[in-house]
Amino acid sequence: MTLHKPRLSDPRRLAGLILVVVAVFVVAVAGTLVAKSRTARVEATGGATSSADLRIKEVELEEVSGGVRWRLRAEQALVFEPEGRTALRKIAVEVFERERSWTMVGEEGDLFHQTGNVEIRQNVVLTSSDGLRLETSVLQWQGAEQRLWTDAPVRLSRDGAVVSGTALDVRMRNDTTTVAGRVRATFTGTPTR
Repeated sequence: MTLHKPRLSDPRRLAGLILVVVAVFVVAVAGTLVAKSRTARVEATGGATSSADLRIKEVELEEVSGGVRWRLRAEQALVFEPEGRTALRKIAVEVFERERSWTMVGEEGDLFHQTGNVEIRQNVVLTSSDGLRLETSVLQWQGAEQRLWTDAPVRLSRDGAVVSGTALDVRMRNDTTTVAGRVRATFTGTPTR
């Protein structure tokens, strides 16, 4: 049996890989943040201007589920119970699968408790150990729709191929990936695969 290594030009594989990373991130963070926030090191809010119900410094969560190990690090988590939202600052997520690993970083983001939806903002970069790199300013996950998307400019690169557009929409149920708007694709060099 031959092992198929997905390429940037294989939208179904790309959509699947991105979904796995985001789905694991959403489920794990939602459950673990709520459970561990009660036992984490809490910063006194004293004269702080934040209206957060709970402020946690140096968040580090790690879990294994379904054969996938993930680790979330954030400089700070602010839990807003009435809004059902946790705000994260300086986020780094690592996902380790058997054959590949992923890293996603961003300056800030929000996790919505009831829906499990996530939004990561500012300098969002997702990289995989097999060379895929996604860059944008906002990346959103909607769990109920199994949709990863952004309406911000996006850049995907791998093995000398670069695809950029003004939006990205990955729909897992349909197994589709769409780069929209004014799309530009550049292929240089010889792929390493």
